[in-house]
Amino acid sequence: MSNKIDSQVIERVYDVIQDRRHGDPGESYVAKQFSKGRAKIAEKIGEEAVETVIAAIQNDRREIIAESTDLLFHLLMLWADADVKPADVFAELARREGMSGLTEKKQRKKFKKDM
Repeated sequence: MSNKIDSQVIERVYDVIQDRRHGDPGESYVAKQFSKGRAKIAEKIGEEAVETVIAAIQNDRREIIAESTDLLFHLLMLWADADVKPADVFAELARREGMSGLTEKKQRKKFKKDM
């Protein structure tokens, strides 16, 4: 599977989230989560992240995939709520590509300090 296919899936799911966010919370999981507000969406991301970590510690490949999918889905809801588009995140990943994680972290720290 190529990265292009992966990004298309993410963008399609993001678009579905955007379409459903203002729907009936009684009929749409996405609308229900949005009706609870950003803090609850963020809390759900934390829950899914913990479940992903547990699956990893248990070395359960199937659960790692399932929980990672849940984590990405809820992260996409947060992006939609914050008006962050997948392309914004992809651009940042591309900017960091080939850069040492230690170097990138130093740059980010310096940027925050300069602000």
